[in-house]
Amino acid sequence: MAKLVDLTKKPYNLNADQIKWVEDTIAGMTDEEKVGQLFVNLFFPGSDEYSGNEFTNQEIVEKFHIGGARYKGQDSVQVQGLLNELQSASKIPLLVAANCDSGGDGATNDGTYIASGAQAEASGDTSVAYNAGYVSGREATALGVNTNFDPCVDILMNWRNTIVNTRAYGTNADSVIKYTNAYLEGLTQSEIIQCIKHWPGDGTEERDQHLVLGVNELSVDEWEDSFGRVYRNHIENGVEMIMAGHIALPEYQKALDPSLKDEDIMPATLAPELIQDLLKTKLDFNGMVITDAAHMLGMTSAMRREDYVPLSIAAGCDMFLFFNDIEEDTMFMMNGYKNGVITEERMTDALRRILGLKAKLNLHLKQAEGTLLKDKSELEVIGCEEHLEMRADAADKGITLVKDTQNNLPINPETHRRIRLYYLEGEKAMNVSSENNALGFFVEELERRGYEVTVNDGHTRVKGKTLEYRENVDFALTVSNVAGYGAENNYRIKWKTAMSNEVPWYVWEVPTVFVSLNFTTHLHDATMVKTFVNAYHNNEETIRQVIDKLEGKSEFKGTPNENVWANKWQAKL
Repeated sequence: MAKLVDLTKKPYNLNADQIKWVEDTIAGMTDEEKVGQLFVNLFFPGSDEYSGNEFTNQEIVEKFHIGGARYKGQDSVQVQGLLNELQSASKIPLLVAANCDSGGDGATNDGTYIASGAQAEASGDTSVAYNAGYVSGREATALGVNTNFDPCVDILMNWRNTIVNTRAYGTNADSVIKYTNAYLEGLTQSEIIQCIKHWPGDGTEERDQHLVLGVNELSVDEWEDSFGRVYRNHIENGVEMIMAGHIALPEYQKALDPSLKDEDIMPATLAPELIQDLLKTKLDFNGMVITDAAHMLGMTSAMRREDYVPLSIAAGCDMFLFFNDIEEDTMFMMNGYKNGVITEERMTDALRRILGLKAKLNLHLKQAEGTLLKDKSELEVIGCEEHLEMRADAADKGITLVKDTQNNLPINPETHRRIRLYYLEGEKAMNVSSENNALGFFVEELERRGYEVTVNDGHTRVKGKTLEYRENVDFALTVSNVAGYGAENNYRIKWKTAMSNEVPWYVWEVPTVFVSLNFTTHLHDATMVKTFVNAYHNNEETIRQVIDKLEGKSEFKGTPNENVWANKWQAKL
């Protein structure tokens, strides 16, 4: 029997008045309002039209009675305006979410990046993770966000996994617990719902659940001693929301239900044995479960959409993240409710968990008092000096010299004046490198310090005469700004052409340094490099500090984990 929520207990701890509002609200709902509460819609600031549907923002809120909202990018003024508009139109206050992995930049384009999970781990300092959570909470709440879909509590066991390469806080349970606890302590200095992900755990395989069913292949004992410890820690600490990934845990699923065959194994979002039996019953999670984005192939490849939309709620998820077609998905969920796929008990339990979080934040009281909407003056906290100082501190502590076996450092404008700069990046449409001028930052800062910089054209395999190269180049700097997302199972370096002249053939000709601004495992593709730096981000502050450290003006303080070697003995040479 499914375990039902108790709103008097952790993580809700509601009082009688708050519970009364929850129960009265449910009692007064139409079927359409009940179904609508289960959905989170994705909005686009600056646009009054949902992609693929001819409804205005106000119509989406009023006609479809959505329970939550998330949004894409844009600057803080636009985001705050959108969120105020949505809350103004909603009869029941909305849960409004952002993905603040590493600071306020996850909530708005002009927000402050502090540190990714990988950077926090490299720093060895929990204050870096704390500050990332602290700034995430402060800048997000100034916009009107009240829920954060982070941190990732995945464990990066497989170096080939790029989807959580920089988002994971470590390669073992102890590191993940240490730094995510600190992040959440910082986050909860603001009034915001915390959500950890991706249940039951990513990072064990190399594939991406955006593109294929994710599979965590750990045995029951292995899972219990790793991800199980992580989730138990956060449940004990009172985490309010858990995002279920489109990830299967077949060994544990078959242990929980011995009748399951391989063809019966579903992602967690559709697996009652993982949500109801393991998470809510065995681990005693009393909070709310939300699906990961429902356009991801880990879910869509399981069955027909008209089936998995209601089955996700029947399996124990309480909210459904994102419409495909708003009218069609609403119909699918309504049909599932009317046909008994979603029982009355399951619907009421899901609504209690959703509204319980809204009551915990007293959104209903703020709505009644007229204090739910945000004022433009609150945006002053975004990018404030205090937050920029935290960003600088995180960069100083996190930037990591993985190796310098050729003793190429330090550099200076007198002995290394003529620099050949090789710039690598990933796909343009879906990643941060398309919105960032890291190359420009590097060139400008190096030239300001007295270097002469020539940017290499890698669209040819022609390398020219090596003696002339040595005559004309004092230092080679290779910068990787590869930051893809959701289009490949693994993101590696893509040279601009076959055997491109940007591939580090030059490591024996002139002093060469490779700097990664994102993924930490590029030595897999460049084992010949003798000096390698992980910098974790492409903001101007990080780039300035990278150059400071290359020049010996500041020491490298970060510590790499074993994944950086990509299991290649050559990488260590």
